[in-house]
Amino acid sequence: MLMGTIMVMGISPYLRIADMDGNMNQAREKVLSVLKETGYDILGQYQPGTNPDLYVVVFTDEKIKGLCRKVKDQGMLAAAMKVGFQKNGTKIEISILNPEYLFYAYFREKMNETSIKSSAMSVSKGIKADLRGIGSLSVPFGGDESAGDLIKYRYMAGMPGFDKQVKLAEFADFKRGVEVIRNNLKKEKGKTVKVYEIIDERSKIAVFGVGFSNPEDGEAHFLPIIGESHIAALPYEVILENNKAFMLHGRYRLALHWPELTMGTFTKIMSSPGDIEDAMELLMD
Repeated sequence: MLMGTIMVMGISPYLRIADMDGNMNQAREKVLSVLKETGYDILGQYQPGTNPDLYVVVFTDEKIKGLCRKVKDQGMLAAAMKVGFQKNGTKIEISILNPEYLFYAYFREKMNETSIKSSAMSVSKGIKADLRGIGSLSVPFGGDESAGDLIKYRYMAGMPGFDKQVKLAEFADFKRGVEVIRNNLKKEKGKTVKVYEIIDERSKIAVFGVGFSNPEDGEAHFLPIIGESHIAALPYEVILENNKAFMLHGRYRLALHWPELTMGTFTKIMSSPGDIEDAMELLMD
């Protein structure tokens, strides 16, 4: 490094925290045990694309949700923390979605406020410390972005950012919106799978984690193309604020969680953002 040059460290979207011997069930039980012992609430768990070599556990707690409540305009999307499992040979590779990466991307300019940034960094540090009970690894992967670039993230010029969300529906009120989405997820409309829900009655905000089980255009289709090691990116989210339901645009949401995608690979899943939107819209009727 040249004298006087300042090196700016990037933030990676994932941290590999353990390589575990044994089978998927044993790895899952170990992680669930650590999460429960450290006081987290288990929101949900599932096999993306019904692939037995992949698994995701979603968790949160009141401290995380309290931080997210401070960020209006879909801040609660960052309340669901995710652990990903991928079987690789005789090992189960366990990773987490980096909370710091998520907070910068979803809280955006709010991370320029001292109090929000301080709280977010404290929560992120706490999560990483608590999960050391799973393993001693801490290997960043999946690319890296600077804090400033995450705040205004776009895959490339002309692509949507966080603010270009897809409005899915408008309901009579918050209660009706929750009822409709819950019922349609129960029916698995659009070949969807309900993984978790966060319902904040006080703020009239709900987040639903949605898996896509259609083998032709769901997770089983796009994950092998863009990379299964990023499994802690899933599931996708719908957020209901008051009476309006939104989702992040697929060309933002997928790119953010797979920032190393080449344009050549991205073009192979160009139909996926629309397929995801179509499935989500079926949950609104």
